[in-house]
Amino acid sequence: MMNRRHLAAGLLLGAAGLGACARGAPITRQTGAEFLGRGTLAQRAEQIRAAAAGLGWATDQRGPGLTRAILNLRTHQAVVDITYDPQRFLVSYVSSANLDYDGTNIHRNYNAWIQNLQNAIIAQSGNAPVR
Repeated sequence: MMNRRHLAAGLLLGAAGLGACARGAPITRQTGAEFLGRGTLAQRAEQIRAAAAGLGWATDQRGPGLTRAILNLRTHQAVVDITYDPQRFLVSYVSSANLDYDGTNIHRNYNAWIQNLQNAIIAQSGNAPVR
């Protein structure tokens, strides 16, 4: 009888541990993406700002070719740097809060947020008039 209780308790603890692991995923390392059409560095900065704002990200222009973006959702925060030139951009992890980042794995929603941001930037670059 005691062995069954220990076995049941062990199974419950194991299932709880697997559930905790299921919340994390390997952080996606972005390889960069190309903007659509042509644009100046200033146009690219505005396209990034507009795309990020449309998804709830706050942006801070850090210099030519560098924008920092911050997403605050409930108690979670993701901070990324977006480096860019007139043809390409790259979204890179900077820091996070309450996303359980351990150097390899992060909250499973993070990768989707970054993919959505990347897709929005590409879409925004295709909507902008070429000057």
